[in-house]
Amino acid sequence: MSGGRPPRLPRPRRRLPAARQDGAPRTVFRLTGAGRRAARRTGGPGARGRLRLRLRLTGKLRFAGGLRLTGKLRFTGGLRSRFRTVRLRKLRTRTRMVLALATLLALVCTLLLDGYLHAEVGNDARVYRSHASRTVPDRLRKGGPVITFDRRGKATEHAIPAKTIALTFDDGPDPRWTPEILDVLRRHKVRGTFFVLGQMVIRHPELVRRMRAAGHEVGVHTFSHVDLSYQDKGRMDRELAQSQLALAGAASITSSLFRAPYASKVRALDDRTWPVQQHIGSKGYVSAFVDTDSEDWQRPPVKEIVQNATPEGRKGASVLFHDAGGNRARTVQALSLYIERMKEKGYSFTTVTGALGAHSANHPARTLPVWEGRALIWAAALSHSALPFLMGLLGLVGFSVIGRLLLMVVLAWWHRRSRERRRWSRVQEVTDPVTVIVPAYNEKECVANTLKSLSASTHPIEILVVDDGSTDGTADIAEAMGLPNVRVLRQANAGKPAALNRGIAHARHELIVMMDGDTVFEPTTIRELVRPFADSRVGAVAGNAKVGNRGKLIGAWQHIEYVMGFNLDRRMYDLLRCMPTIPGAIGAFRRRALLEAGGMSADTLAEDTDITIALHRAGWRVVYQEHARAWTEAPSSLGQLWKQRYRWSYGTMQALWKHRRSLIDRGPSGRFGRVGMPLVVLFQILTPLCAPLIDLFTLYGVIFLDPVRSLLAWAALLLVQLLGAAYAFRLDRENYRALAVLPLQQIAYRQLMYLVLLHSCVTAATGALLPWQKLKRTGEVDTPRAPEAVR
Repeated sequence: MSGGRPPRLPRPRRRLPAARQDGAPRTVFRLTGAGRRAARRTGGPGARGRLRLRLRLTGKLRFAGGLRLTGKLRFTGGLRSRFRTVRLRKLRTRTRMVLALATLLALVCTLLLDGYLHAEVGNDARVYRSHASRTVPDRLRKGGPVITFDRRGKATEHAIPAKTIALTFDDGPDPRWTPEILDVLRRHKVRGTFFVLGQMVIRHPELVRRMRAAGHEVGVHTFSHVDLSYQDKGRMDRELAQSQLALAGAASITSSLFRAPYASKVRALDDRTWPVQQHIGSKGYVSAFVDTDSEDWQRPPVKEIVQNATPEGRKGASVLFHDAGGNRARTVQALSLYIERMKEKGYSFTTVTGALGAHSANHPARTLPVWEGRALIWAAALSHSALPFLMGLLGLVGFSVIGRLLLMVVLAWWHRRSRERRRWSRVQEVTDPVTVIVPAYNEKECVANTLKSLSASTHPIEILVVDDGSTDGTADIAEAMGLPNVRVLRQANAGKPAALNRGIAHARHELIVMMDGDTVFEPTTIRELVRPFADSRVGAVAGNAKVGNRGKLIGAWQHIEYVMGFNLDRRMYDLLRCMPTIPGAIGAFRRRALLEAGGMSADTLAEDTDITIALHRAGWRVVYQEHARAWTEAPSSLGQLWKQRYRWSYGTMQALWKHRRSLIDRGPSGRFGRVGMPLVVLFQILTPLCAPLIDLFTLYGVIFLDPVRSLLAWAALLLVQLLGAAYAFRLDRENYRALAVLPLQQIAYRQLMYLVLLHSCVTAATGALLPWQKLKRTGEVDTPRAPEAVR
């Protein structure tokens, strides 16, 4: 407690407990009377009900004119509740960030899963045509089409019995051709063996269940049809495991029958493919090759397919067909004709293991893999159904991004031409004196530079520095400067809106300029800023805010954003008469307009957007004056940038929600609600929120589709943005060299803004309230800067 003698603690109402094992007795005391009143004066928890003190004694008790205790003090009750509130607020903030990141992660996973299930990841289509076969046993290369391995790794070949056909089908299941092939087999009462791809099974699990219900055998043909000759053992194991997981989820089975992609006859085994077979055999798989290949994948005539599949003489054969991988109409026709012809020759049809007189290679799957596989299938179904929606949304976003950029450029050009035609720069001078309000909270690094720049103004002004409970001596610095026409108002910390309202109440002039404590003006800024007030219908003017600390990368990115994204926007909104925001760094108002709009409100975190919309609804015009420049200090770290944009985004959403009734109002309020509000929602919330789809689908195309075309499309969009930015820099007379970091801004900086907006949307959806977030300042922006020459 500060000031005077601390209150005397009363005697305990109960005896001290026995000493604990660590020798530190503990007791609980209750403050009453003077002690409680003193606690209230200090703002402590005693102001709320009962204050309990828990003391951990480290010394002895002394009773000399009262009770003296030395030790550690711990508060419980109101203060603890307050601490719990702070911890709960932090927990909720973390939860919202987790939800935002989880949303983005879910979108990324959706695209990755769909791409993985529709593309051969890692398969470069290279196939070894010929190689030496010194390590392959000759008996295997001259033996039957089925190879098994014992526990010691010894391989045994197995032949198909005479006049027996084992029909096999690769690369399915396919939703178009597999059902037709199954219908042909059902009509002829023939069973076959289907070597399926895991990714196809996940996409069409019902076809695998149909195969099993009809008595057909299912084998593994890898997950993504990759040539295993190029892969290491780890990739082989993953291909097998993922395929088994797909079978377990689709039909609750596993399979010990395997056929490698691009494999045909056993005599084609060589030193490259034989190690693959040995590794597969060590896993307990039976490798199935073919005796005759129909070569239907080349789409020859139907008769040729039948002829290719017919074995010589009375030999049995494992025959290869395909039920996926392209148009299989000829395969379906040839299969029916082939079965009829071979039956006429006395051949019988069976599965691969059936031809060998062995048990089926399909076995019931364990419960856990079944549910894991089902979860994978459900996730794939969700991703498959979501992708068309995302593709449509991508088209809308792309159209919106390009359309917004073109609209801004066209309207900005129109805005400039209209100003030139009306000789805007030569309108009647406004000589009325101006009150400049500078709200300040811990601005010791910047307030001196701000006041120096104002003192050099060519327009008559008075300066009100409203110190909002600063603890770093900001008000003292302002007073010590001794500048003329400067008044310093002090108040307890109540927030920026309260500081601005205090300044409005003490302003001596009708025209009021508001600026931030970290901003500096050029000598002519205020004179240019108040020019539009020559029109009595104008209630507020937005100035041209520029980044003063643009020397570092983060500042350079924000410099581009300010020139292109903010000031180019304001030209468009000015022409459409629906300016949504007067920047807090530089804005001018009529006092009468502010009072009619209700003053600065603390209902939202974006008081500048709130008051701007309120002015529109009150019937005042809000215009943009590009010649009134202010140089502000932008956040210099990613953490500070996140806090600032988080507050801006969330505050804008709060302001839009607060003024939602303007959508159904009449007059000026309804005009803004039906023109300005949809534009703000579309261009500042929905489009930026969905814009990550452009980058995500670019990565999707690079990984799973055509890398060249995907990157070219992204580069074309970047070029359009570069041209738009160049025009914005021309209008603001900025140096084009700053655009050199634009590509990196699109890759890195823009992603951060996506996350900030997503975080803000989650916060808005949960209805959370945020406190004012003060940024750390460095005072880098010290003097007004002249506009750079365009080069």
